[in-house]
Amino acid sequence: MVRILKRTYIYLIFAFLYLPIAVLMVYSFNDARSRGMWGGFTLRWYVELFQDRTIMHSLYSTLIIGISSAVIATIIGTFAAIGIHNTRGVPKKLIMNVTYLPVLNPEIVTAISLMLLFVFSKVRFGYLTLLLSHITFNVPYVILSVLPKLRQLNKHLYEAALDLGCTPLQALWKVIIPEIMPGIITGLLLAFTLSIDDFVVSFFTTGSGVSTLSITVYSMARRGINPKINALSTIMFTFVLALLIIVNVRQAREERKERNGRRVPKKDSPYDPRFGSA
Repeated sequence: MVRILKRTYIYLIFAFLYLPIAVLMVYSFNDARSRGMWGGFTLRWYVELFQDRTIMHSLYSTLIIGISSAVIATIIGTFAAIGIHNTRGVPKKLIMNVTYLPVLNPEIVTAISLMLLFVFSKVRFGYLTLLLSHITFNVPYVILSVLPKLRQLNKHLYEAALDLGCTPLQALWKVIIPEIMPGIITGLLLAFTLSIDDFVVSFFTTGSGVSTLSITVYSMARRGINPKINALSTIMFTFVLALLIIVNVRQAREERKERNGRRVPKKDSPYDPRFGSA
């Protein structure tokens, strides 16, 4: 009975979360503009979506900002995570608390703070301010994605690489970076997803002529329900879902490799891969 109640509770939660998305995806193929009636299956809204210059311009801006901010934030966040990992004592705790602040802070506070910073710095609002803002709120997520992989490393691995003849840069690039690559890729994909999804920070730090998808969808939604929004949301949801599947498959493969690498052959095995045939 308890097991049935637990499963029912889980199913209700998932239904509450994903049924609205499923309805949105179904009605993106509805020939009628109204959600109250089904007018037949059609791809008309997807065709009109890709013919809409405003949406295509917003998509271009979103991809440029998303990819650029994700790559830059990943580079900064990776080296910051390595530095934090090698720090000890009170400075490390202080830096970690500062790192958690943008994550826990309300997004509206971050957006207004960045807007005021650009105003006082007399920086013209546009692609530059939008890019700097996205990098700023993406860096902490990259740091928090890379740090767990650094904690799993053997603390003598870097020193062993130096003893074997590597320079500090070679040891970092050829030994440390490959070991923490799953965390780096996770941080990169997370930063890209957050950049595409962001509305509040983008709304306060963008300039005239620069609009991301989230701002464009918000403007379209204020004028009424547009079936093209359903089509756009369906594409974005499918794209993000594909990214999550790629990340999970990659992590599963890495964990499988680690488990296979840790296996020790039985003592009565006729073959020991460490020493050759018995």
